[in-house]
Amino acid sequence: MDNRGGGAGGATRMVGVSMAQATAAVGYGRSTSIRQGLAPWVFLLPTLLFFIGYQIYPIIRVIWISFTDFEFLSNEPANWVGFANYIEAINDPLMWKSLWRAALFTMMFLPGTIILPLLLAVLIDRVTQPRIATVYRVILLIPAVIPSTLVFVLWKWMYNYQVGPINHFLVEVLGIFTVYDAPQWLGGTPLTLPAIAIMEVWWGLGYHTIFFLAGLAAIPKDLPEAARIDGANEWQVFWHVVLPRLAPIMMILVVLRFGTAMAVIDEYLIFGGFNRDTPTYTWTIFMYDQAFKLGLWRQGFAAAIGMIGSVAMVFVMIFLLRIFRSRD
Repeated sequence: MDNRGGGAGGATRMVGVSMAQATAAVGYGRSTSIRQGLAPWVFLLPTLLFFIGYQIYPIIRVIWISFTDFEFLSNEPANWVGFANYIEAINDPLMWKSLWRAALFTMMFLPGTIILPLLLAVLIDRVTQPRIATVYRVILLIPAVIPSTLVFVLWKWMYNYQVGPINHFLVEVLGIFTVYDAPQWLGGTPLTLPAIAIMEVWWGLGYHTIFFLAGLAAIPKDLPEAARIDGANEWQVFWHVVLPRLAPIMMILVVLRFGTAMAVIDEYLIFGGFNRDTPTYTWTIFMYDQAFKLGLWRQGFAAAIGMIGSVAMVFVMIFLLRIFRSRD
């Protein structure tokens, strides 16, 4: 009896120890899984802090300023004015005129960022010699690595009314114009927006072409060959096989370049200035003018202008995403 009782007690103690060990093992496994789950966030923490401090906080700050009468040069504290800045901006005809000017420039610029790079990518992709294809890629990327200051100086000289090579070619070589009626490319004329659009297309041509070359490289080579075997010509192969599979690339380029085109400011300041009657006086210049040039620097009103323009851009971007989304 004693041995059996001792055996039962020993078994009970063994069961208790086993349960304690199992509980400890479960706790250890749970803590290990928690540590493994937190490990990626530790590595992401610097990026998250930078994103919050450099992106999220400024956006929240601008939204708050847009609802106040904040003026940088004023010694008075900012007062909450609600939607007064937004109402003033919406009722200002210059707000809508400046937005339309930015949209007009975007419509001039966007087709060049899609059509020309796509054609160049298709042509380069058909080059069978690797070295020659590499040379083409390097040549195309040269404008993309030129600093913006040099690009602006170069094109401002090229567009110069008197000594620019473009007018020299039109007047002296082709004889289309004379020195008295040669095109005035810069200075806020109707040609300024197309001139800036041409410069921007040239500047990003190689960068955008590389996007399409990457998309073409991802298309299986047997798909176009199978279409050709089935009797499709080159146009049909491009339109029905290649182009649908480049839709994600087109969507990325259209959305990114729409945002940058609508928010252009440096080029307008350099080539157009602050004249409100010029085509380059867009909503970004209007915002900058109110915030840093006129009167007491009305940052509250300028922030409202920026938020209206940003919201309009978001709606258009959503529309573009629906158009260019992949249907493959």
